[in-house]
Amino acid sequence: MKDLIVYLTSLLVDHPKDISIEERPFGDTMTQYIIKSNPEDTGKIIGKEGKIIQAIRNVCKVLAVKEGKQVRIEIG
Repeated sequence: MKDLIVYLTSLLVDHPKDISIEERPFGDTMTQYIIKSNPEDTGKIIGKEGKIIQAIRNVCKVLAVKEGKQVRIEIG
């Protein structure tokens, strides 16, 4: 999942090497991912009205449901 988030966000930004993902497990099934990027690129990850980050969340939730897990994605 972490690799998928890195791949999707690195395609959107001007500084893909600055992207880092922090993974925090909560219990057995819940995992929180915090996306950290160059401050100039944060708006590109969020998108207009939050549509880009919501699309990333939706893709990851579909994958998580297939694995029987829950994910939460935030920008830090």
